[in-house]
Amino acid sequence: MRIGGFVSTTLLDYPGKLACTVFTQGCNMRCPFCQNGGLVLPEYFDDPMDEEAILAKIRKRSHVLEGVCISGGEPTLQPDLSEFLRKIKDLGLSVKLDSNGWRPDILKHLFADGLIDKVAMDIKSSRAGYAKAAGLMPTADVLSPYEESIDFLMHSGIDYEFRTTLVKGLHTQEDMRDITGWISGAKAYFLQSYEANTNVICLLNGDRDRYSAFSPDELEQFLQIARTGIPQTQLRGISL
Repeated sequence: MRIGGFVSTTLLDYPGKLACTVFTQGCNMRCPFCQNGGLVLPEYFDDPMDEEAILAKIRKRSHVLEGVCISGGEPTLQPDLSEFLRKIKDLGLSVKLDSNGWRPDILKHLFADGLIDKVAMDIKSSRAGYAKAAGLMPTADVLSPYEESIDFLMHSGIDYEFRTTLVKGLHTQEDMRDITGWISGAKAYFLQSYEANTNVICLLNGDRDRYSAFSPDELEQFLQIARTGIPQTQLRGISL
């Protein structure tokens, strides 16, 4: 598996569990606001980390850790993801998968095989704004895999959460109203604020468009809109 990063201890990436995080390289999306450009754009990839060395570190700390978060990039692009997760599960650890939902077939197989315990899926934008926010071609069926993943997560019985990173210049309150109707009834939904860094894709690409964060008051307005359809929506990593 192409591993581009590893965090040995986190209390944030797998809420409620002491975990470590494995970051995979490669993604089908090119979200201009993505903060992990070095894991998405091949020209910025570092040499992959040794998989066995990472597993050895996890194994050594398996008596302390409660779970492993697999993030990216987009982990479901990895052809040997199942084999890697099986080794994690053999250590008695829970697995949380961060995914953009592009491979609903993989999500279903991993769940059926007992290899994932929780999924965090990004909802990039409203249905009308999805292609632009995700850096995808606006084809007629662009939403199809993401809609299938949303439906699967909401009805399969797996633990899950949805999350949206709000970006001034990409998202509007109307987008929030559409998202809220789209995933109405979701068990967990989190709103996050855009944070610029030198690894953001639009900066690495030299794009003309530049983005910024919403103010606390604006974020509060988005929160109230989301709560009309998903009352338990929360802001994550944001102090109002």
